[in-house]
Amino acid sequence: MEIVKIVAFAFTALFIVLVIKDGKKEELAIQISICAGIIIFLFMMNKITAIMNLLQQLSLKANIDFVYLTTVFKILGISYLASFCSEICRDAGQASIASKVEFGGKILILALAIPILMAVLQSILKIM
Repeated sequence: MEIVKIVAFAFTALFIVLVIKDGKKEELAIQISICAGIIIFLFMMNKITAIMNLLQQLSLKANIDFVYLTTVFKILGISYLASFCSEICRDAGQASIASKVEFGGKILILALAIPILMAVLQSILKIM
């Protein structure tokens, strides 16, 4: 099971971070935390790619415009990256920067979602 590997790696990284933080080397602890997050993300890249390919195939079979699916992928990517970055900022004790990153992510998501919302509204208007 892959989740066991991820959890074991995360706990190992957590232990190392806590030991280093206790030694008053917070900068190194933050760097290790960032590296651990990146390694976990890279470990999941094969799964993410497989899911994206499956969704692309399903969208082709359902005759869904690929632009909408691409937009959804971008929205998911923004969401995950903003969440990842804001958690790292919080770990570093910078909650104000974390909230700004989350705000920026929300605005970017809204900007990407507007064309989809417009298409839905146009479809509703056609039905009426």
